[in-house]
Amino acid sequence: MLILSIGLHAQTHNLEYYIDVALQNSPLLKDYQNQIVINRLDSLIHKAGYKPQADLSSTNVYAPNIKGWGYDTGIINNGTFNVLLTVRQTIIGKGNKKTQLQSYSIENQALQNTAKISEQDLKLAVASQYVASYHVLQETLYNKELLDLLKKEEGVLKKLTEKAVYKQTDYLNFLISLKQQQLLIDQQTADYKNNIALLNYVCGIVDTAYVGLKNPNIALLLPPSFENTLQYERFRIDSLKLKNSDDQIDYAYHPKLEIFTDAGFNSTLTYQAYKNFGASVGLSLIMPLYDGGQRQKQHNKIRASEQIRQSYLDFSRNRYRQQLAQLYQQLQQTDDIIRQAREVVDYTQVLVEAHGKLLQTGNASVTDYVLAVNNLLNARHTVVQSMNNRMQIINQINYWNYEK
Repeated sequence: MLILSIGLHAQTHNLEYYIDVALQNSPLLKDYQNQIVINRLDSLIHKAGYKPQADLSSTNVYAPNIKGWGYDTGIINNGTFNVLLTVRQTIIGKGNKKTQLQSYSIENQALQNTAKISEQDLKLAVASQYVASYHVLQETLYNKELLDLLKKEEGVLKKLTEKAVYKQTDYLNFLISLKQQQLLIDQQTADYKNNIALLNYVCGIVDTAYVGLKNPNIALLLPPSFENTLQYERFRIDSLKLKNSDDQIDYAYHPKLEIFTDAGFNSTLTYQAYKNFGASVGLSLIMPLYDGGQRQKQHNKIRASEQIRQSYLDFSRNRYRQQLAQLYQQLQQTDDIIRQAREVVDYTQVLVEAHGKLLQTGNASVTDYVLAVNNLLNARHTVVQSMNNRMQIINQINYWNYEK
């Protein structure tokens, strides 16, 4: 491909390069990755809480009683001294344990899906800006070709004007068209640099160097059914969350049993302290009896949330189908415009060449030649603009293609 006068040795990148860099640089995707790691650690911490818990404690109090002054010995008994190792084990049903741990698994699925949607959005944004930048580049290159053609004819027209074959005003009109074409290219070159700067900004690239872009060649992919999209997956995971929360409500009302045991030294040191080594075993039971009807109300809240989820799901499914139908309709219309515009380009190209040959012999109107060149410019602009629209539409359709 042609590289503008900014430099023949300019670096050239493709769409895949910018997408890869954007994914690597995205702080949001890194954030989600860390959240997934943290959630897994929280799951392990919670799981560790089901294992026996042991701690060592020591309480040592001395309360002297001097000549009848001091704490009541019936209460404090001059002091207490103990060193105890206590082991506790909460008894929890397998179903309850599985439900609690499942909440971490569901949250991990939600984080992974959200990360994929963010990646999907970032790819769409990068591709959209890349296509926009490539469109400006193509416009500039086409206009550069026309400028070269005008410059070639300008030399011939100047000589014919000096020989009085053409009027001075005809030459000046032609020269103005040439200068306008050069101005247009300069404006588009600046616009291209700004588009590249914006592309770098989206991708997190710190660079102001001029780069060329390769044809993105975005192929149209067959969109999946709504049930195979990441957006549907989000609703599915929300359903799992609600089901898990509903189960946890019931398990919260199950009896809670804890077994504990301790062993060690516990003494007041008043009588045969060396015999005060011992152990104890105990049970703690909590059984909910009445909560004022809170349990059923919490279940009702879950059911209401499920109805809301289902409403949003139905709306998203319908919107997905409608959006795809509109995009395919726009794609068909754009293809028709491209086909027609290319026909105009072909005819206008022949006309420009014919006028160019007549111009060199002094048998053509300069005004007609400039008009033909402008028509060619407009036809090419329509083709390039429509090609840009076509790639943007395909980019929107391909957005929904993401392997779960």
